[in-house]
Amino acid sequence: MKKLNNLFISTFVFVCLVCHLASTAQVCTGALGDPVVNIHFGSGSNPGSQLKAATTTYNFTSSICPNDGFYTVVNSTAGCFSNSWYSLTEDHTPGDANGYVMLVNASQIPGDFFVDTVKNLCANTTYEFAAWILNIVTTSACNGNAIQPKLVFNIETVSGTVLGTYSTGSIPTTSSTSWKQYGLFFTTPPNVNNVIIRLTNTAPGGCGNDIALDDITFRPCGPGVTAAVATTGQTAVDICKGVASNLSINATVGAGYISPIPQWQESLDNGVTWSDIPGAAMLTYQFNKTGNIIYKYRLSVAEGVNAAISSCRVYSNPVVITVHDIPSINAGSNSPVCEKQLIKLTATGGATYSWIGPAGFGSTLATPSFTAQSNSGGIYNVVVTDQFGCKNSASVTVVTNPNPQVTVSNTQPICEGNIVTLQAGGGTTYKWLPAMGLSDANIANPIASPADTTTYRVIVTSANSCSDTGTVVVNILKKPIANAGADKILFKGQKVVIDGSAGGTNVSFSWYPVSFLDDPLLMQPTAMPVSDTRYTLVVASNVGCGTATDEVFVKVFNGFYIPNAFSPNNDMLNDTWRIDVLAGVPGASVIVYNRFGGIIFQTTGNSQYWNGTYKGQPVPMGAYPYIIDLKNGMPLKKGMVMVVR
Repeated sequence: MKKLNNLFISTFVFVCLVCHLASTAQVCTGALGDPVVNIHFGSGSNPGSQLKAATTTYNFTSSICPNDGFYTVVNSTAGCFSNSWYSLTEDHTPGDANGYVMLVNASQIPGDFFVDTVKNLCANTTYEFAAWILNIVTTSACNGNAIQPKLVFNIETVSGTVLGTYSTGSIPTTSSTSWKQYGLFFTTPPNVNNVIIRLTNTAPGGCGNDIALDDITFRPCGPGVTAAVATTGQTAVDICKGVASNLSINATVGAGYISPIPQWQESLDNGVTWSDIPGAAMLTYQFNKTGNIIYKYRLSVAEGVNAAISSCRVYSNPVVITVHDIPSINAGSNSPVCEKQLIKLTATGGATYSWIGPAGFGSTLATPSFTAQSNSGGIYNVVVTDQFGCKNSASVTVVTNPNPQVTVSNTQPICEGNIVTLQAGGGTTYKWLPAMGLSDANIANPIASPADTTTYRVIVTSANSCSDTGTVVVNILKKPIANAGADKILFKGQKVVIDGSAGGTNVSFSWYPVSFLDDPLLMQPTAMPVSDTRYTLVVASNVGCGTATDEVFVKVFNGFYIPNAFSPNNDMLNDTWRIDVLAGVPGASVIVYNRFGGIIFQTTGNSQYWNGTYKGQPVPMGAYPYIIDLKNGMPLKKGMVMVVR
C-alpha cells in the first residue's frame, strides 16, 4: 500500500533527465542516496481521494476523465474523450496492485501549476528531483495536431534565490503509452534546509496538453562511492557455510565533501531495509558472517555536519555476499552384493561428484557401477560439490559376499537308455538346467537319462544368497542300428544291390552268409544268388552298447511265369491276375486290351493286380490279349489271359 507524503500531495512535478539539464542546473556525477521524499499517490479503488496540502489552481474531480483545469487520482482509465487519451490499466510501477497516478487536463491559460515548500533538507547538499511523466494524448487525437505539454520549474530558497531551473520543452505524443523519467539536480546553500518548488505550464490549454504523473522522488547526490570485494573487485560473490571466507570489502569515495564520514550498512532482507553496522566507519569492512543467507553491504557517506542525518547520505553500489549451505547429500548403494554382480553407488545433492574406494576405485559419476570382485568390499567416500562450489562428503559401506565354490563331478559316456548320477557341491540349494531327462532338477545329485548328449548347467546358491554355476556333459553313446533294406526279387542270373544301412556310435558291421556277395565288407553289396537266399546284417557297438541285426530276403525266379487265366468271382481264390515275377523288374509295363484293341487295364511292375474290371464294371468272360514290356532290352511278352466267371 503506497503512502502519500503530505509534503507533496496534490503536486504537479516537473523534472528533467540529466542529459536534458540547462547549463545552470547542477548534474550529479557521483552517488545518490535513498529517496527523502517518495510520492506514489497511494492505491485503492477507482477514483482516489483529492490531494491535500498543496498549492494548485486546478480543481479536483472524481471523474476518471477530467476536463480542462481539472485533475483526478485514478488506478486506471479508459475511453476518455472518444479514446483520444490512452487507456491505463496500471500505474508506472509494474505489478503495483491498484496503484494510483495523478491525471491532469491543463488549463486554458498558462501559469503556475504547482507551488509548495519542501522542508527538512540537508544544507550544502546536492539533490536529485525526479518524476515519471506520460503524455496521455494519442498521436491521432486533435487530427494529429494535439497541443504538447511544455513544463518549466524553479527550485528557490524561501527568500527567493533561484537554485535551479529547467524547461522540458515540448513533450511529444508517442505511438503507445510511454512513461519517461525527468530529473533536476540542485544544491542547497549552507544553512538552507527548506526550498520552494514552483511548477509552471507554459503551453496553452485546449486540445491536448494532458499528462499523467507517478513516482516522484527527492534524493541526495554526493561524491561517487563504489564498493567491491578487495581481492577480486567483484560486487557479488558466493561463499560456503563453514568455510573461512576472509572477505574484505573496500570502498572508494570521490571528491566533493570537505569532511566525508563513511558508515557501512547491512541488509538481511535483500535490500528492503538497511541498518548501520556499529563500529564500521572506515572504507574497509571485514566480512565474517556464517549464516546461510544473502548479505548485502553498502557504504553510506555524508558531509561531516550531516553525518547523523540519514536523509543526507549517499550510498555506494551494494555488494552481495551469498552464503550457501553445504550440499545435502543422499548417498547409498545396493550392498550387500555378490561377487561378479554389479555394485551400484548413488549420490545426489550436487553438480559434480568424486568417488574413491577400495582397490584404487575412483569415479566422477553420480551413480557409478562396476563388477564386484573379492577386494571390492569396504568404505566408499564421495565428495559432492554444488553449483556454488560448496562441498560436502559422505561415505557408503559396501559388503561383497563371496560366491560359492562350485564343484561338479565329470561323468563317463553311457549307452543310450542307461542312467548316470550327476554330482554337484559347494552350496545349499541347486538348480539344474535343462530339467529334461533328470529325476529331480533341484537336488545336488539327480539321476540323468537323456536321450541325446546333453550339457547340464547347475546353479549353486550359498547361504548368503550368492550363486555360481558349473557344467557337466552327459555323453550318450547311441546303440547300434541295423537295416538290411527291402527284400529283393530277381531272375536267375541277374544281380541286385542290397540296400543295407547302419547307425549308432562307433559301430562295425558284417554280412552272412557271404556267398554270392561281391564284397561282404560293403554296406550295400551286390548279390547274385542262384536260389532264394536270406542275408543277415550284423551291426556291433565297438564301445559296448550291444549288437543289432536285420535280414533281407532275395527271391530268385528260375523263369518268367505268366498266369493264363483267373476267376474274379470274389471267392478269395485266384480272384486277380498276379504276375509275381514282375517284382524283380519294377519298371515293367503291363497292358491288357479288349477285342477292339482298347486298353482296359494298365500298370507298372506288380504295383497293381487286374481284378477283371474296366471302369469299375466286370468285363465279360473270355480271352483278353496283353503285352508286357520288361524295359530291360528283353523281347516283349505277348499272350492271352482268360477271364473265367
